[in-house]
Formats: sequence, C-alpha cells, structure tokens
Amino acid sequence: ANAGGAWDNAKKAIEQGHIEGAAKGDASHDAAIIGDTIGDPFKDTSGPSLNILIKLMSIVAVVIAPGLTLTGML
Repeated sequence: ANAGGAWDNAKKAIEQGHIEGAAKGDASHDAAIIGDTIGDPFKDTSGPSLNILIKLMSIVAVVIAPGLTLTGML
C-alpha cells in the first residue's frame, strides 16, 4: 500500500517541480508515470486484502489460544 502511494506521489512531485534535475519528458518522469500507473491499482487492491489477512490472523489466534493454554504451550 505504501509503495503504491509513493509511486503515485513521485509523479506529482516531478510535475510540480519539487525534484531538482527532473522535469516533464525526462526519463525520470516517464518512469514515474509507469510507477503511477502500477501504483494506483496496487494501492487500491493491497489495502483491502491486507485488512482481510489481519482479521484472519487475529481470529485464528483467538481460536488457537485456548488449546495452547490447555496443553501448556502458552
């Protein structure tokens, strides 16, 4: 998620002139456009899937913890 946002912001920074030596039409701007193209969907898809993973991990921990306590492993 963070990488997608960084790639998106890199293009904006170049276009606004905040990065010295980089301007529209340069190779760095072309690379930033590609990063922006990849970054937007990456940012939009990785966030929700990570949210599901975090919820799953917490539910599994709550379900397994009593068993680990009974066996003395926790």
